[in-house]
Amino acid sequence: MLRVAVVQFAPAFGDPARNLATMLALLDAARAAHIVIFPELATTGYFFQSRQEVAAVAEPVDGPTLERLRREAQWRQQVLVVGFAEQADRRLYNAAAVLLPGEEHCIVYRKTHLFYKEKLCFDPGDTGFPVVYIPALDVRLGVMICYDWRFPEAARTLALQGAELIACPSNLVTEAWEMVMPVRALENKVYLAVANRTGVEERGGERLIFRGKSAVYAYTGHPLCRANAEETTVLLAEIEPEQTRTKAFDPLDDLFADRRPEYYRL
Repeated sequence: MLRVAVVQFAPAFGDPARNLATMLALLDAARAAHIVIFPELATTGYFFQSRQEVAAVAEPVDGPTLERLRREAQWRQQVLVVGFAEQADRRLYNAAAVLLPGEEHCIVYRKTHLFYKEKLCFDPGDTGFPVVYIPALDVRLGVMICYDWRFPEAARTLALQGAELIACPSNLVTEAWEMVMPVRALENKVYLAVANRTGVEERGGERLIFRGKSAVYAYTGHPLCRANAEETTVLLAEIEPEQTRTKAFDPLDDLFADRRPEYYRL
């Protein structure tokens, strides 16, 4: 069995040092997990109003915050998926890093579908949707971020590349995702882990309430674990990635083999 943890908390806006301290403390509660997933923009908070605000706290992938977490991944022998604000070649990305023990360089996913004022503050992601094979765990891990859930092509792209577990760091402010995320797991026959944040951010006269309810969904769409809307917590689920490697659900029907993409208009 592979153990996956999703971490739910309320990052402090514009305070990477405080958020790092919180994340390190929560890792203690996730010590039994092989893979630990944090929320979107976990290191900085979310509701930026300008590129200048992002630039003040964004870091490159080899910056101090991710470097500290990379060392933690190495020491704990855990895979960490961390949402952060990335600075790269004068560009700013809403990104997620996959930190692998034993690896000096991390894999970075840059959010493809920017939501609301993210469009004013971040550059559109240019990485595509990565799938990482982790030999020590024998699992293929895919990554998408928050609003990507609205686009079925995102999860399907990851699944077609062989993803068995999709990590989705999130800052969800609606409730519609609770209906759709299980469907993304079911329609692709993959596990899907949603690490959502909690709390409230008020900026520029607007107030965002983050909905929590982090969860890990089985490839059947059923929840393996689920948090409430407000708690700071670490959820742990056991998964069996090998169960996703055939897309058949009866002797004659297969989700991927039965596809007819020549007739799809995307």
